[in-house]
Amino acid sequence: MDTKKTAILVVDMLNDFVTGALKCDRGLAIVPKTAELLDGARAAGVPVIFCNDAHIKGIDHELKLWGDHAIAGTKGAEVIPELHLSEKDYVVPKRRYSGFFHTDLDLLLRELGVDTVIVTGLHAHMCVRHTSADAYQLGYNVVVATDATDSFTEEDYVYGIKYLKDTYGAELTTVDELLARFRA
Repeated sequence: MDTKKTAILVVDMLNDFVTGALKCDRGLAIVPKTAELLDGARAAGVPVIFCNDAHIKGIDHELKLWGDHAIAGTKGAEVIPELHLSEKDYVVPKRRYSGFFHTDLDLLLRELGVDTVIVTGLHAHMCVRHTSADAYQLGYNVVVATDATDSFTEEDYVYGIKYLKDTYGAELTTVDELLARFRA
């Protein structure tokens, strides 16, 4: 992995997913490792990109299934403060599960010269999965920081991670292993 051609994708680490409308206690558990990864990435010059739900109330199809959450412009749609959103970070709003679907994420990654994405966040079997699927379909190498990714349940997490590895050839690794690569 060439860190000069790598970016971190942080999927839906938002107030509504961690502590709000779609609260995920398991999401709280990955906050320290995620923050450690992002700090290490920033120090190494690896771009950090937040792929954030930013729904239009009463419009977005996804809200019919999940109810109101991460409505654009609300506190619930903001990155959790523990991840220290920086002015050097990028934010890509999304209205569907994938960070790529009808967003400019692919354009941003190509302009940054990225060929490998490290995917983190919530949920391994849903938004992380769909973001990884599109990354794979677009030709990016997919790496998953397993201790900075989770789901509502252990079963969903295990299923999601296995699917990423088996279907997209995602490299599964840990935050500590990634930080060692950033320092190398």
